[in-house]
Amino acid sequence: MTIRNAAIIVAAGRGQRIGGEIPKQYLSVGGEPVLRRTVRIFLENPDINLVQVVIHPDDLDLYEHAVGDLDLPIPVFGGDTRQQSVLKGLEAIDIHMPEYVYIHDAARPFLSQQILNSLIREVSHCGAVIPALKVTDTIKYMSGDNIDNTLNRDFLFRAQTPQAFRYKAIFMAHRRFEKSDLTDDSAIAEKSGIKVRIIPGSEDNFKITTENDLKKAEMMTGNSYTDVRIGYGIDVHAFEDGDHVILGGIKIPYDKSLKGHSDADVALHAITDAILGAIAMGDIGDHFPPSDDQWKGATSDIFLKHAAKLVDEKDGVIASIDLTIICEAPKIAPHREMIRDRISEMIDLDIDRISVKATTTEKLGFTGKGEGIMAQAVATIRLPE
Repeated sequence: MTIRNAAIIVAAGRGQRIGGEIPKQYLSVGGEPVLRRTVRIFLENPDINLVQVVIHPDDLDLYEHAVGDLDLPIPVFGGDTRQQSVLKGLEAIDIHMPEYVYIHDAARPFLSQQILNSLIREVSHCGAVIPALKVTDTIKYMSGDNIDNTLNRDFLFRAQTPQAFRYKAIFMAHRRFEKSDLTDDSAIAEKSGIKVRIIPGSEDNFKITTENDLKKAEMMTGNSYTDVRIGYGIDVHAFEDGDHVILGGIKIPYDKSLKGHSDADVALHAITDAILGAIAMGDIGDHFPPSDDQWKGATSDIFLKHAAKLVDEKDGVIASIDLTIICEAPKIAPHREMIRDRISEMIDLDIDRISVKATTTEKLGFTGKGEGIMAQAVATIRLPE
C-alpha cells in the first residue's frame, strides 16, 4: 500500500550521558514516558500516515510499557549506531512505498505541530529540509590545546529533527553510505549530493541529553516546581598549622590550614547544610557523624553530592546557591570563579545560579583576629507540589 508521509522515530540509543539504567527515551517526564510524548506528536498529525519506531533489542519490555497501547506497527530493532538504526527503519517501511519520510529523535518530545506542518509543506517543494537554529555564540576551532580559528557564525546552524526527505532519495543515500559514521541524516544527504534546505527550528525542540535537560523537560510539561524551599547553612573552622586551605573544593595556598574531621571545607559544609535544611533532612552531622572514622579526612564534595542526591530523590531541583565566605585571609577574590566552577560541577548546576561572595568582619571577632573562617550559605530548592 502506497502512503504519502511516514515517520521514523529513532529510539535505539542507550542515553549514557544522562546516567542511570533506563535509556532516556523511556524516562518519565510529567508522568509520561518521553517516547510516548514524541510518538503522540506524529500520531496526532492528520498528514502523517505511518509512525515506525526503531528500538534497541533489549528494550522491548520498556517499549511495550511506554507505547504498547498506541496504534503502531511492530517496532524494528536498530543497529549499533544511529545511522544503522535509521537504515533499519527505512528498510522496514519500504513495503509501504512512502513518498516522504520524517526522521526524528525519540528524545525530542517537544516538537511543535507548526514545525512539523512546515516540514510537510516544504519537503514537497525541495525534497530535503530540516529545522535548524542559528548559532549565536562565537565558535572557536581548536587545534590541540590552542585556538586555531574563529568560525563565522553567520553561516553556522544547529541542526534539529525531524529531518524530511523524499523517501527513495534518502533510502538510496543511506544504503550507499551505510559504512560511514555520520551524525545525522542531512549529512548523508549532503554526501549524496542532495541539496538540503533549512527552516527555522525552535529552542523548545531540544534533545534530552543531560540531567539538566531532563529537569527542563519536566518543567515544560506543566508539572511546575511550585513548592519553593529556602535553606540556610553556617559553618566555622579554626586554623591550625599548615600550608593551604580547601574552600569550595579548591586548594588555596596559605600559611595555615583549617582544622576539622574531614578536609574542613567550611564553604561546602555550609552549602550542604543549606540544602539539607531546605528539604528538612537534618544537618551534615546527621548524615556524616564526626565520630565515624570513615569520614576522617574525607573530601567534602562527598557531603555536597549526597545532599544534591537527596534533592533528586524528592524529584526536586536546586535553583540557586548563595555562598558568603567570611575571613581576613586568604583573599577569596582570585579564586572565586574556580570555586563557582567547582560547585557547578559537583551538583550539576548552571554557574549563573551560583553566587560566591567574600567579606571580612573589620578585624572584629575570631575571623577578624585571624583565628578561623566562617561560611554562610543560602540554598533555594524547588519541589513539585
